Amino acid sequence: MDRLVTIRSSRYGMDIQLDPDVPFLELTEALNRKFSDSSKFFKGARMAVSFSGRTLSRTEEARILKIISDTTDIEVVCIIEKNEKNELMYKSVVEQTLSNIQKKEGQFYRGTLRRRQILESDSSIVILGDVEPGARVAAKGNIVIVGALYGSVHAGASGDRNAFIVALSMQPKQLMIGDIEAKRQIIYQESLNISGPKIAVIDGKRIYLDPLVD
Repeated sequence: MDRLVTIRSSRYGMDIQLDPDVPFLELTEALNRKFSDSSKFFKGARMAVSFSGRTLSRTEEARILKIISDTTDIEVVCIIEKNEKNELMYKSVVEQTLSNIQKKEGQFYRGTLRRRQILESDSSIVILGDVEPGARVAAKGNIVIVGALYGSVHAGASGDRNAFIVALSMQPKQLMIGDIEAKRQIIYQESLNISGPKIAVIDGKRIYLDPLVD
């Protein structure tokens, strides 16, 4: 039974390895036992969680998160999907953002923002998904998109020119930091010259793109 569920420490927090063949109900019983037995090791912990071994539905993920919540003091700040393309991005996002989440200075949003959807934040925000054309994100702090940016984003919306915007792919319809709006064609050209995750920052009086990871 113990081999049905294996809990491992990951660079982001915790990876839960699940047996791919047994019925899900049997897994939940094993999860209950495993977390109940190890609850003393997780007092007050805030971490990101990933799943491996089998593909889970959103309902099954929610069931596992409830088990974690009911049996431990762990606060799950986000679920990380295993994806080699996003590996560097996840590493950077989680390591740099978890401290802010712990201080309640930021938030995670999981899901793709589609046409006409608007997401606003009074702090920084990490979006685990794409921002599609016609969608809009505005935050008083930083905006980190673990996905593609095609819509409109405004970081430092209260006038903070030190804010930044990060995305795996960056071809926005509109991009603003503080009171400065980037020239769309310049951002597009700079994006083509940079592989991997990109960060947009203000330097002087205009917005530049740089690689997130050197």
